[in-house]
Amino acid sequence: MKFPSVFLIVILLFLNFSCSKEKEKISIVEEESLEMQMIQAYNEGLKELDKGDPLYAAKKFNEAELLYPQSIWAPRAALMAAYSYFSNFYYGDAVLELEKFLDKYKNHPRRDYAYYLLALSHYDQIIDETKDLNEILKAKKYFEIIIKKYPSTEFALDSQYKLELIQELLASKEMYLARYYVDREKWIPAINRFKTVVQYYDSTIYIEEALHRLVELHYKIGLINESKQYAALLGYNYQSSKWYEESYGILNKDYVKISKRKNKKKEESLINKFKDLLK
Repeated sequence: MKFPSVFLIVILLFLNFSCSKEKEKISIVEEESLEMQMIQAYNEGLKELDKGDPLYAAKKFNEAELLYPQSIWAPRAALMAAYSYFSNFYYGDAVLELEKFLDKYKNHPRRDYAYYLLALSHYDQIIDETKDLNEILKAKKYFEIIIKKYPSTEFALDSQYKLELIQELLASKEMYLARYYVDREKWIPAINRFKTVVQYYDSTIYIEEALHRLVELHYKIGLINESKQYAALLGYNYQSSKWYEESYGILNKDYVKISKRKNKKKEESLINKFKDLLK
């Protein structure tokens, strides 16, 4: 009676093993099928991108990522979707794709490229520094991340250059606001804006004018010592600047009179020489 029981157990084990092997084969076939579908979708995305249809290309790249998310091609497809949007100026969609990529693929080797594309997506939206402050600040944030995290990459060099331009834009915005307050004779807010340029944007082209305006405004409201301090700072660093000459003229009225008198004499001398030629 024991023999049939043992025989039955052997048969059941064999059937179970056969089913397991069959399931494994099916699983492998399905996985290969998914990979082929993913590669096909990815290649279709490349073709559509070449044809100039970035929206459909991005759709195919997204499809490729979703078909086989465990594949090494999935993050590549995600990056290509972002690039498709970016290359045809769909910056908002590119930003969404890149933020999703950076959140999802935290150890991917091309995160440097993703950050760079994200920074450019904000940078390229800057049209007017007086209005696009949010885009300026976001671009600045991501360029700084690239320089800090990936200093030896090719993206870091361009990021440094772009940051210098952003500094100029931010300084320009402060100067714009300062002049706005000056036009309305709001001296203290204007002074604070010019001080911001001196404190945070001293490497920009606006530093000399900002120092001069601080000389001018402090003199205007009766803070002569402060005016002299900014004039000294301007003279020490930019003595050959036209702004220093103007600041010097504010604090030395005689200089303006002498300067004008010299110019007048020079003009008269030239006139007289010209008259001599006519004789």
